[in-house]
Amino acid sequence: MIKIGTALFEACEELERERGISKEVLIASLCDAMVAAYKKHMHVKEAANIEAILDEQTGEIGVFSTKTVVETVEDPELEISLEDAQEIDDEVEVDDEVKIEVTPEQFGRIAAQSAKQVITQRIRDAERNNILNEFLEKKGTLTTGIIQRVENRNVIVNIGKTDAIMPQKEQIPREYYKPGNRIRVFVLNVKETNRLPQVIVSHAHSEIVRELFELEVPEIEDGIVEIKSISREAGFRTKIAVWSNDPEVDSVGACIGPRGSRIQTIVGELKNEKIDIVRWSPDPVEYIVNAISPARVVSVDIMTDDEETKDALVVVPDDQLSLAIGREGQNVRLAHRLTGWKIDIKSVSQMEQDEANRASNYEYSEEAEDEERAVDSDEIQEEIEEEMNQQALDEEDMAQEEVEEASEEE
Repeated sequence: MIKIGTALFEACEELERERGISKEVLIASLCDAMVAAYKKHMHVKEAANIEAILDEQTGEIGVFSTKTVVETVEDPELEISLEDAQEIDDEVEVDDEVKIEVTPEQFGRIAAQSAKQVITQRIRDAERNNILNEFLEKKGTLTTGIIQRVENRNVIVNIGKTDAIMPQKEQIPREYYKPGNRIRVFVLNVKETNRLPQVIVSHAHSEIVRELFELEVPEIEDGIVEIKSISREAGFRTKIAVWSNDPEVDSVGACIGPRGSRIQTIVGELKNEKIDIVRWSPDPVEYIVNAISPARVVSVDIMTDDEETKDALVVVPDDQLSLAIGREGQNVRLAHRLTGWKIDIKSVSQMEQDEANRASNYEYSEEAEDEERAVDSDEIQEEIEEEMNQQALDEEDMAQEEVEEASEEE
């Protein structure tokens, strides 16, 4: 047996506290390292009956070979005679198993080197598995981190036991990420690698808005108010559709809060990003009208009831057209994502112009039909006259032939 003392157990307990690696895993790693070192030292590839045993009370570790007690030994590596076995334990019988210490002399230094390598690798594996399991559970949730640095347009955020990567496409445009600042991010994905797991986070995901509303609005957390849909263009504007399961609770008012306290907290967290709270409705016309807000709507025409296309025509006053469309089409684009309907917006004057064009096209088509009918009648008259002329010519030819035949007979 090799004396290792109690320092090992103290180190195992410290690692368990700091890194969350259990003491049993470290002790098992040490025993595996001893077996691997023994095989290498003895030049043995296969040794299924070899194991290392650590005595926690004495602080000693040794390598043992398990052998079966037999009357006649045929394989010395796996079997031991009854007489030799009784020298170790007086009560053993045939077919029992005994453990025989086979720890080589001067084995401490070799075992220590091998144990160091194996334990180091096992610690890394255990850390990787712990981090992987932890963040697999956090996937799809909001967490808080500290910005470490910016590398190749990627922001490195420390979120506890590991550093996460926030790619450029998951960042808010024109926002400056200063190292040392705290930031709330959405755990987008967790990828397993040979080293530590790679955690991908987002600061522009729409679920961040959902999480913030759930934190700030108790009615949402209690299930009284329900978030039906969210559409977001990070850093600029967000539309969120809410619905109340209690007729006495106003869904929009609950999200805004007393004197706007709740919505102001969320807007401040999102760096003054504009948020439109829309009342959801099962009626598509009413839902589209709410989604186009703050613009006023004159009418909404459902162009098709097909679930795949979902086309709608929205008519707004002339002075509301730019507001309904939004800067670079932002308002109508967010309304489309929020409702799932393809929305075509026109002003009242544009609709009147379209109706006038359709009326003029209709009159033009009627005139064209009249002209076409007149042309057709002229053509028919010409065909009749041509047929009559041809018939007259045929009759003249027949009369001439009769005259010629009569003169020949005379």
